[in-house]
Amino acid sequence: MAHPPFLCFVIQILLLVCLAAAYSTLSEESLRALPGPGDDFNIKTGKLLSPILQPRVPGTPGSIVVRNHFIDFFKTTLPAWKIELQNSTSKTPATGDREVPFVNVIVSRDPPWTTPGYSSRLTLAAHYDSLSIPEGFIGATDSAAPCAILMHTARSIDSALTAKWEKMKADGQDSQFEDQQGVQIFFLDGEEAFHTWTATDSVYGARSLAAEMESAAFAAQSTFHNAISTISLFVLLDLLGAKNPVVPSYFQTTHWAYKKMASLEKRLRSLTLFESSPKKALPKKSISKKAPSKNPSSKKALSKKASSKRSSKRDDTVFLPDFEKTGDRWLGGMIGDDHIPFMERGVEVLHIIPTPFPRVWHNREDDGAHLDLPTVADWSKLIIAFTAEWMELEGFINVKQTSSRYSRDDETEESGHIIDKSEL
Repeated sequence: MAHPPFLCFVIQILLLVCLAAAYSTLSEESLRALPGPGDDFNIKTGKLLSPILQPRVPGTPGSIVVRNHFIDFFKTTLPAWKIELQNSTSKTPATGDREVPFVNVIVSRDPPWTTPGYSSRLTLAAHYDSLSIPEGFIGATDSAAPCAILMHTARSIDSALTAKWEKMKADGQDSQFEDQQGVQIFFLDGEEAFHTWTATDSVYGARSLAAEMESAAFAAQSTFHNAISTISLFVLLDLLGAKNPVVPSYFQTTHWAYKKMASLEKRLRSLTLFESSPKKALPKKSISKKAPSKNPSSKKALSKKASSKRSSKRDDTVFLPDFEKTGDRWLGGMIGDDHIPFMERGVEVLHIIPTPFPRVWHNREDDGAHLDLPTVADWSKLIIAFTAEWMELEGFINVKQTSSRYSRDDETEESGHIIDKSEL
């Protein structure tokens, strides 16, 4: 039965107000129960990360193998998640008149009683393609590790989502009139430029997906008018996996969400739950990171200044230092990435990308051997915690889960400092 238009409007306003307030803090017990990746981030044998550590240029066999890795994982390990593929083709400066295929992988879970247009979605995203040049480029930080982090995040919250929604149904809260929140993950194709980063030679998959979601209209009585409007927050991970990353708060409108994540980092560190913390006294591991995006501009001086400031504090660097940030110094417009087509359509963005970019950005050393595995494990724990708080999973985290540590069979010596980005 269709709802009267005015009633639909009132419901939509109430849901949006509830969404702004719907963020529940995890208890210390729940934080301690967040599962680690175990051996799944091992760069040679880990079942999540190692299959992604190969060249993944769009339209190539490596891209297909990695895409099938995502699909098989969700089909076999997380069958409650819906899997969709969004396809497009485009000519590129490197291929002339030949159309290159781009395939985005979208996985999602919504409350089981909801219908399209009534549930908002926290959206986590990373690109899975790799740079075409230099030949054989792996892109471990850019962005194989972020993709593995998102796979582990989905696995870590799956049972808690089920438990929460079962309780909501038992309590009679399984109604379209309630605040319904789901979660979706985008594994995006075609982020990298084929020649030089421009508005048309970059983010191929993201541009296609954002346009398609904008045109995917829901029924008039729905809470949300189209697919893109269901995105409550777009959290984009990029260039993660190098040691001592520093991620600024880029956008004033989502600084509140940045502060939530920064607060979680502080709590996890104080509980000595971060593997990269100096208190852990873990063996050293090498660095890797990606560098800012792709509009050549006056970012070099900024990155040099930031790099020199941090060089003497590498052992106590926090990932998210801008908790107390005020004023108008926001860098959001300076880095081109997969968030741009969504932000242009009004989507709120939390961009998790370090500044300066990793030393190995866009060179052959951005491989598994140059990942800092404690840092990768810490990012995964932080993203899981943030997602769990956003989805209000306190009380549903399985406290019997073990937070096993990754395997470090492939230690390498630390590769040095993070240099400035050539453009941010």
